Amino acid sequence: MSHDPLVRLGTFALLDPAGDITGVRGTSPDGLFLRDARHLSRWQLTLDGEAPAVLVPMSTDDALATAILTPPAGRGEPPPYTVVREQAVAAGALVERLRFTNNRAEPCTARPALTVDADFADQFELRSDDRTYDKGDGRRTRRTRPDGLEFDYRRGTWHSRTTVTAHPAPATADNRTLHWQLDLPPHGDAELTLRVTALPHGAAPPAPAPACPAAAAAETTAAAAAFTGTAPHPADWPELARACARGLADLAVLRTTATGPDGEEVQPPAAGVPWFLTLFGRDALLTSFFALPYHPDTAAATLAALAATQATETDPARVAEPGKIVHEIRHGELAHFGQVPYGRYYGSVDSTPLFLVLLDAHARQTGDPALARRLERHARAAAGWILRHLDDGGHLVYRADSEGLANQNWKDSPGAICDTGGRQARGAIAVAEAQGYAYDALLRTARLARAVWSDPAYADRLDAAAHALRARFHQDFFPPGQDFPALAVDGTGRPADALASDAGHLLWSGLLDRERGRAVGRRLLEPDFFSGWGVRTLAAGQAAYHPLSYHRGGIWPHDNAVIALGLARYGLHEEVRTLARALVDTAAHHDWRLPEVLAGYGRDAHPSPVPYPHACSPQAWAAATPLALLTALRTPPDEHPPPPNRNPGPPAPGL
Repeated sequence: MSHDPLVRLGTFALLDPAGDITGVRGTSPDGLFLRDARHLSRWQLTLDGEAPAVLVPMSTDDALATAILTPPAGRGEPPPYTVVREQAVAAGALVERLRFTNNRAEPCTARPALTVDADFADQFELRSDDRTYDKGDGRRTRRTRPDGLEFDYRRGTWHSRTTVTAHPAPATADNRTLHWQLDLPPHGDAELTLRVTALPHGAAPPAPAPACPAAAAAETTAAAAAFTGTAPHPADWPELARACARGLADLAVLRTTATGPDGEEVQPPAAGVPWFLTLFGRDALLTSFFALPYHPDTAAATLAALAATQATETDPARVAEPGKIVHEIRHGELAHFGQVPYGRYYGSVDSTPLFLVLLDAHARQTGDPALARRLERHARAAAGWILRHLDDGGHLVYRADSEGLANQNWKDSPGAICDTGGRQARGAIAVAEAQGYAYDALLRTARLARAVWSDPAYADRLDAAAHALRARFHQDFFPPGQDFPALAVDGTGRPADALASDAGHLLWSGLLDRERGRAVGRRLLEPDFFSGWGVRTLAAGQAAYHPLSYHRGGIWPHDNAVIALGLARYGLHEEVRTLARALVDTAAHHDWRLPEVLAGYGRDAHPSPVPYPHACSPQAWAAATPLALLTALRTPPDEHPPPPNRNPGPPAPGL
């Protein structure tokens, strides 16, 4: 797309440079989307029977997208009129205004027409290259209204609608096309306002959409301004300040509506556009952690939403177990009918410990234990899930889900957890960073048990489990003679020994002793890992490495943010500055917005970062990355030192 997507409270629109929607599928679909469905799949304007010429393609400023169009005309006959096309989204709506200006001193008539359709396609249908889904008795209908069109989709118990209204009302309507005839006085104007309302299955009717795009954009901008009012401003690094401001602005529009444990409405961050504008446990938790020093309300909303969806029973189809924190929530048709498992899906090994990490961090950051008290039951259930995995002296593990995710850590693409030759780990997989998260979670929950819940015996049990986990990790994850940890260990004890960025997460959690931690941190800044734009997910030179692979060579800003926080914890402050400079330079090449992921090509060969072709943008944890960098840069030397040796020893302080 040639301009920013329009996003507001779970609704987003992707349009072409003319402001049209063509119904394209695949890696870059266009449309109006809400609750995992496309509610507008065609929105094509013609002027006097032809596709318009685009004088100025769509650009977005303060949530208002604007293009300038004319009817086609030759060099010898300039166009009779010009059209300014403005578009904005509100919750559940797209609002458009077409302003026609007569370029001549005599009257003329503009004959715009708009072809409209709503295919109600599920997002999993749109992005699937090789799979089709049986839609059963699903049936789409359309009816003409005096002021527009209404589209309807029914399948069994499922019912979704899209309405299109216009002012002035169309002169005629045939099939899916609305026609107008607008008389323009000499050098005069006329306006046409259109409103699309999405009414997805299971959602409450939205509030009435604003009267015009400018009003809708003003609402979005005002909400963003209220959210970003506490934006940090590092005066000594204006470029980082710009990246922080852009990141907070993106987080403002990426908020989605969810329900807390007492039925209250909360607004945690959704993961990203276009595929993930919904609640993801891991993404929301890390995003909230990065933003915590500057916007603690985001963490509170995330914790409440995830507590409300915590698993209470075992359900293998959803990889659910009591105490587990949700990985992903979907609202679409395919999830509703069980054709994909992601309606409420728990295939994540790390959301549960990260929930506990954030809960304690929120209490420390705010100095207010009220939320930790309120969510004590949920925290104990989450810690119980971890303890059940560790009670037999093992690690925190997952097994491939044949109907869902084969890998259930943050590198969740097939084949991502591999050895240096690229062979995927099999069986019960213990990924390195999840052991660190679990260690940190147990120590933090022990602190809450002592300081907030007044249960020292429970705290002692958690501490003991953390120390034992740390000892096993140092024994099992370091191949003989090596000081760089394996990416994972499989069910047979065989290490997946690819050199991977996950090791940097162990610094963030404090699982490594000081000597090994500092060695790992410095290793991540060597040229095979560090491209000049960031740390690669896999070090170059291995057979498994590919610079355009999602998790086997690409560079993820949020991964680098975790690494930066870990480097700061281990006192590697020059390395923090090196990494922060690289990511801020990357942001500068993307109008200060960090993408979800970029290619692993080196800066020495490519003076600009090479895009990853299917990256989400905006994307929540990438948006929050500059905030994490600022925190890492501001961390005093050895404020949170790791344990001094490789023996269990006393628990490390939390971040």
